[in-house]
Amino acid sequence: QVERRHCLVSKAVEEVQKIIQQLTAEISYKATRFQAISNSGIHNENIKVLAPSQFLVTVPLRGLTGYRERQVRHWRYYTVHGAKLLSSVRDPEELHQWLEVEQFSKSLRQWHEKDVNIEGDLVPAKVLIVFRELVEKSIISCNLSSKVTVLESFSSLVRVAVETSESQVEVELVPAVEIPTCWPKKAQWPHCLKHWPSQEKVQCIKSLGFDLLARSNYHWQLCFSRAERILMEGLDEDGGCRMKCFRVLRQMKEDVWCAGNKPVITAYHLQ
Repeated sequence: QVERRHCLVSKAVEEVQKIIQQLTAEISYKATRFQAISNSGIHNENIKVLAPSQFLVTVPLRGLTGYRERQVRHWRYYTVHGAKLLSSVRDPEELHQWLEVEQFSKSLRQWHEKDVNIEGDLVPAKVLIVFRELVEKSIISCNLSSKVTVLESFSSLVRVAVETSESQVEVELVPAVEIPTCWPKKAQWPHCLKHWPSQEKVQCIKSLGFDLLARSNYHWQLCFSRAERILMEGLDEDGGCRMKCFRVLRQMKEDVWCAGNKPVITAYHLQ
């Protein structure tokens, strides 16, 4: 069962990757702020398999480099549409943050425009609105209407249904600011009783940086996919069998605990 799942998922990833790569290449052609995902096989860093029929694909944003953390706190009094508020917008939740264009030493002129920027803030909801329009137009211009359908959503998230040879896969497309070589202060590394991972590995992982995902209205979500990948790859470096246990648990989750196309428990929870 585990091997069969691996084959099916690998095939789905390959097909979805090919379609999304074509789609994002067209989006990047239309708007240079968005970068096409790479076509790098089943281990593509931009594709996260949450479940066999549920993928998350991060779409890198171009033209934001030289990130530095913001030290001074200030209040925001605007809606995502730019209207004024009498009371301030709530603070970010844990592992979320505001993002100002001035936090980057270099930024494309387009990131200062009103379609994505309010009072110097890069607003995820506005980025998603621009991105969604590009997705819809690019599906048509790439002649992908028979394979890709934009799903209705009550939020600003961009989800599409992709038809593969075996089944339909729901894919969330998430614009992402990639921030290499920097680790956020609010993401404190947990103190573990056992000596795994080693301090050397922790420092190596932190040097890979993190991403900021546009998945809410005001605040950017911190994402550590590169760190997760390195940790998972070294899960059995002491000779254990944790990866095998993980795969068995994942199979039980998909066959018994959360059978169906939209599981409540995903790979995030199991990891």
